[in-house]
Formats: sequence, structure tokens, C-alpha cells
Amino acid sequence: MDIQKMIAELTEERACLDAALIGLEKLAQKRTPRRGRPPKWLRPMAIAESTKLNGSTNGNRHVASAAAGS
Repeated sequence: MDIQKMIAELTEERACLDAALIGLEKLAQKRTPRRGRPPKWLRPMAIAESTKLNGSTNGNRHVASAAAGS
């Protein structure tokens, strides 16, 4: 067992967990819906949610409809 390697991996894992906790804390602070453009840190999630809601799959809808019509 290489203890230094284990320490490095655990440190990296802790950094990822810290980032996730910060994001969750920011979401917990947001209580009421805001008007206007979402903040920059929330922007990638907002884009993913809108794509999921619209059913867009990067242009694969045409492939699926062609396969359904066959």
C-alpha cells in the first residue's frame, strides 16, 4: 500500500465533496424564485434543465422519429 497515493486520492475526494457541499448550501439559501437571468454559478444547471424539459437531445429527435416511422 502506498500511503502517499492514498492521501492524495482522499484529498482529491475531499475537494470534490467540498465543492458539492458549497453548491448545495447555495441552493438551500435560495428560498423564493428569482426573476431575470440566473446567476453564473447556476447557469449550466439551468441550461440542462431546460433541455430536459424541452426534450431536446442534441438533434437525435430526427433519428428517433425516422426509426419509429420504419
